Amino acid sequence: MNVEFWKKHQKTSLEEAKNLLEKSHKEVLELAEKFTSEELFSKGVYKWTVGSTLGSYFVSSTSSHYDWAIKKLKAHQKNCK
Repeated sequence: MNVEFWKKHQKTSLEEAKNLLEKSHKEVLELAEKFTSEELFSKGVYKWTVGSTLGSYFVSSTSSHYDWAIKKLKAHQKNCK
């Protein structure tokens, strides 16, 4: 999936990439706000989370993914010097 995303955005400007990130982040936060704390952080509320919580999926697709991406960008910047 990351390779396809990379291919798709080879001509995306930095400014547009920042706008897309901001927009998608806002949309994910708005979606998360629709759930109660119990729905987000109680196991077994949604069977498809298979022993995890919905909140953990939000964390994985936001802060954890951002942390991973920042590390990748820093490594790339270091290799370009």
